[in-house]
Amino acid sequence: GGGVCLFVCLLVVFCSLAQVAMAANIHRYVGIDLVAMCVNDLIVAGAEPLFFLDYFATGKLSVEATASIVEGIAEGCRQSGCGLIGGETAEMPSMYAPGEYDLGGFSVGAVRRAKIMPSPDFSVASGDVLLALSSSGVHSNGFSLVRKLVDRAGLSYQTPAPWIDGPNAASVGESLLTPTKIYVKALLPLLNRGGVLKAMAHITGGGLPENIPRVLPKDLAAQVDLAALKLPPVFQWLRAESGLAPWELTKTFNCGVGMVLVVPPAKVAECLQLLEAQGETAFQIGSIVPRAEGGEQVVLNGELA
Repeated sequence: GGGVCLFVCLLVVFCSLAQVAMAANIHRYVGIDLVAMCVNDLIVAGAEPLFFLDYFATGKLSVEATASIVEGIAEGCRQSGCGLIGGETAEMPSMYAPGEYDLGGFSVGAVRRAKIMPSPDFSVASGDVLLALSSSGVHSNGFSLVRKLVDRAGLSYQTPAPWIDGPNAASVGESLLTPTKIYVKALLPLLNRGGVLKAMAHITGGGLPENIPRVLPKDLAAQVDLAALKLPPVFQWLRAESGLAPWELTKTFNCGVGMVLVVPPAKVAECLQLLEAQGETAFQIGSIVPRAEGGEQVVLNGELA
């Protein structure tokens, strides 16, 4: 029936992101990332986040670093409107080198069974429009390669970021650790309106090529216009340093897109208005087309700007 269905999202922040935070000695953002990766995954299923719990493990507890991390978790919960109801802290000297830690997060959201997305009753179809919501930066993925590129370029995490112009540029660490954007409050009004959204894809590990297909029927593909991505400066630097081709670049990094919405053509204007009312600007990056026999479910056209 139309009863409430609970979704559970479990996340562990892997070593690469935490390693950058440790090297930069910037811990206040990783807590926001932890919450963001959970609640953004919940919202694409149509679920509103209810509560969050965290797990923090380290060799020897640093009160300053721990307080910064917990403050970040609390801020992520505020941004997503969910309650921080508890957590676990473990001190394990034999498991971690000095200053190292791991983080885990657990979040629960609720959605009525009839409203679970993507819905078979309001399915994605050829001609639907792909709208993108911008990312705030690298978010939480691709940091193994990021660390290697920073090292190869001879940069430290305290030096000014070379992709930012001006004398007051943020440091490499500050820029790379810009917190993952939380999309919950921007997207809830669209979900509550009904008939506006057909599907959503949170662009995390695997980028556009691996996350958009999660919400597509097997006979359809997403046609993406690379020129529409408006590659932010940090990704321009990563592209230049890595030499990655567009397909691999969009598979490794979000390339400026944190969330993709699948919207019926007749509802695009309404969708844009609802997002604008929440202070969010969306831009069109492509459309849904029939899938070629044996073809990919994401087709990249044009050139990255």
